[in-house]
Amino acid sequence: MAKRSDMDHSLLIVVVAILAWLIPGAGHIFIKERKRGIIIFAAVTLTFLAGIYIGSIGVIDPVNSRPWYFGQMLTSPLVAIIGSATKSGDYIVYARPHDYGQIYTAVAGGLNLLCILNAMYMAHSGRGQLIGEEEEEDV
Repeated sequence: MAKRSDMDHSLLIVVVAILAWLIPGAGHIFIKERKRGIIIFAAVTLTFLAGIYIGSIGVIDPVNSRPWYFGQMLTSPLVAIIGSATKSGDYIVYARPHDYGQIYTAVAGGLNLLCILNAMYMAHSGRGQLIGEEEEEDV
């Protein structure tokens, strides 16, 4: 793999982190870790959707459950779109399903945070490659 400048290396790490936050697993796919990226996407997305299924869309509550909302936002910025739709309070859920749903969706955010950090580390250590870069063959 060709040696990158420090600026290119820093930019690569930032791009990988942003991609990994926008779409879970996209940072890994960007550095040619396709299988790992697909597994991360499936795990984070299914965990988040399980929380929505258990507790309804009302578990995304940026007004009354702010600490949980910050955890949920780690899943993807698309959670903000759901949060703006539920801000009106029309989707009120009570009791255990609400609690379990919040826990699942926040755990999905925590899991995605770990995956973002892993993608950044892999990009920093040069373990993956950028899409479009060809491997250099040693003769």
